[in-house]
Amino acid sequence: MADIQTSSSNLLVPIGTQVITRVATKAVSAGETRPAGAVGEIASAPTDASHAYRVRFADGGEIALGRTEFTILKHYQSAGLGERTGAEPDLEAYGAYVIYRCVVGSRAYGLASDASDVDRRGIYLPPAKLHWSLYGVPEQIQDARSDEVYWELQKFLTLALKANPNVLECLYTPLVEDASELARELRELRGIFLSKLIYQSFGGYVFSQFKKLEQDLRAHGTLRWKHAMHLIRLLLAGITALREGYMPVEVGEHREALLAIRRERMPWDEVNAWRLALHRELDAAFAMTRLPERPDYERANAFLIQARRSRI
Repeated sequence: MADIQTSSSNLLVPIGTQVITRVATKAVSAGETRPAGAVGEIASAPTDASHAYRVRFADGGEIALGRTEFTILKHYQSAGLGERTGAEPDLEAYGAYVIYRCVVGSRAYGLASDASDVDRRGIYLPPAKLHWSLYGVPEQIQDARSDEVYWELQKFLTLALKANPNVLECLYTPLVEDASELARELRELRGIFLSKLIYQSFGGYVFSQFKKLEQDLRAHGTLRWKHAMHLIRLLLAGITALREGYMPVEVGEHREALLAIRRERMPWDEVNAWRLALHRELDAAFAMTRLPERPDYERANAFLIQARRSRI
């Protein structure tokens, strides 16, 4: 679930896009000059970002401008609204509002090696005045250097209600480093997020990811063994959740078999056969589960309102 970032300055601006000039330009009327800030639209675009665009103005005039000589109008209009939050919300800016910090990943699963990182996840709850401001708050803050990610409380609850595996693991991990009173209350309520949606969320994700693994194998003859291990682990966790009504984090008796996958000691055919068998078990667990059709949205909403009021 990685993000791919692309520099916007390298993307071509489509024809018809309204823009604002950053430089003065010649007008149609002889001897007149348009000041910087004039509105025009892209009349023609180059084949790459290193060449000029043709920009047409309301008076019919056109001029060639480089990409650094104009700004897209909608970006210009909204620029001020993003000034305070910044392009990269980070832990330094919002870390004081973290209410829950836990360890997930290999160390929580019981699959860590000496080289394994410590994957910290959690929740932050900013004061109401930040929510009420024009600038709002980011849904997620992070520190890429230490592999820490914290979701804003509403985003966290929304993901949990959708049976997001990463978020549910945060609520059930035994490795809790810091938890406020609100966070402890949320952990006590964690059962309200378990529902039959686990079947679709876990099973659907594993199914789609195994298809990608098989495509990689056919196209390149390579496999992401660690990813395959975690997909099997997700199926095991989903089966237990549907059968027993709690989300297991530690892999327990399956540890050695899972590590055999990561270490490439289990043939791919065996891995895939195990996966297919687990899908059948997941189907059976879904048919027999006592979990509700949907999570308890009302209790989750009540908790969010309570938490918001505590930050006024």
